[in-house]
Amino acid sequence: MSEQHNLVLLTFPDLTTWRSAFDGAQHLPGLRMAAALERSADGVLEVRDTFTRGAGVATVGSGVVGGLVGLIGGPIGVLLGFAAGAALGNAAEEHIATEAGAALIVLSPRVPDGGAMLALEVREASPGPADELAAEYGASVERIDEHTFSEQVRAAERKAEEQRTEEQRTEEQRADGGT
Repeated sequence: MSEQHNLVLLTFPDLTTWRSAFDGAQHLPGLRMAAALERSADGVLEVRDTFTRGAGVATVGSGVVGGLVGLIGGPIGVLLGFAAGAALGNAAEEHIATEAGAALIVLSPRVPDGGAMLALEVREASPGPADELAAEYGASVERIDEHTFSEQVRAAERKAEEQRTEEQRTEEQRADGGT
């Protein structure tokens, strides 16, 4: 079976079991990122926990490479090279975090009142491990292909940008006296 890059959503009808499932999800084969969203009975949504496999690797790795390149310039070159490399690696990680935040906004309507949802970005060779985890903790499972979900996020971002542009036009018209 070929590997599938999916967003796997585990939805819990109440708030009692998601924590244990979140801990178990961190050991799923192919897991890249996980986020736990919880909605109170009165509808308040919170991101309760996140996990990213290899978080910080890009920052440290880029810093080390920069430091090695900086060896040419001596001790100051190593320091400057490490700092520049780390800054580039951190920028890459920040970009990923921003995209993940937009994805969670798109997913938020799926979290039931008084319930929780785990959003897992997984490269799955088989759906078995995630399905078994869901069954163990009484969660329902939904899979969304990564490409399909990415397009949903991009569409939501475009819509938000259009709304911001329209709000800016309206504000500018008000400031100009409505002309």
